[in-house]
Amino acid sequence: MISSNELFAGIDVGASRTKVVIINPEREIIGRAVVKSGTDFMLSSQNCLNMALDMAFATEEDIGMAVSTGYGRKNVPIARENKTEIGCHAKGCYFYFPMPLTIIDIGGQDNKIIKVDKDGRRISFKMNRKCAAGTGAFLEEMAPRLDIPLEAMNDLARNSENMVELGSFCTVFSATEVLEKIRQGKKVPDIVKGLFLSVIKRVVEMDSLTENVVMTGGVVAHNPYLVEMARDLIGRPILVPEFPQLTGALGAALYAMDEK
Repeated sequence: MISSNELFAGIDVGASRTKVVIINPEREIIGRAVVKSGTDFMLSSQNCLNMALDMAFATEEDIGMAVSTGYGRKNVPIARENKTEIGCHAKGCYFYFPMPLTIIDIGGQDNKIIKVDKDGRRISFKMNRKCAAGTGAFLEEMAPRLDIPLEAMNDLARNSENMVELGSFCTVFSATEVLEKIRQGKKVPDIVKGLFLSVIKRVVEMDSLTENVVMTGGVVAHNPYLVEMARDLIGRPILVPEFPQLTGALGAALYAMDEK
């Protein structure tokens, strides 16, 4: 039986998706949800919270503290504090992997590379906000060009037998290049794998990588083959948390517990 005020909520309102994680005093995830952020961040955060509460068999009265993060973090009425997504991703990943880390987060609208030390303290971060290349938006743009559903990309890339490398990282130029590859008769799986490689290269070139690398974000959650390709590219294993799309929300929930 849940007692009043004993749960903690993290709400991550991203430009593309809103994520909520609810944890208990033992820091176990007992509720979680993901919805499209849409144009009303307040509404989407409330809907997402309600879904997570249903999963946790709890109500808002059971939330002792809520912290928000992400692009729309100031549009969450239940949150008494808000934190940067950099801090929340770092905290969420370090919870799973308590060691020095390089965190690669591939989101719908931006990429982040965050480095933490052995104590979980952030030592640096870099962010790509100005260009859609290497983000979920890039893949969302390319899917209709190839006349395929976005969710089919992972399996198509995995089935590629002769990857087509693309020369441009730019979304606009890549679209033109993809159309040219189609005209040349290149196979869709081979083009998709080339798109995946361009995403990985775009992110990896943002900063140097330490020994322990973690990959997170919605793009990673829905396209696990990206992780395999990144592993082959950098030549060492890559860690992936249980719920790679939820690390920011988890970090916010852990901050909520700390604040309480």
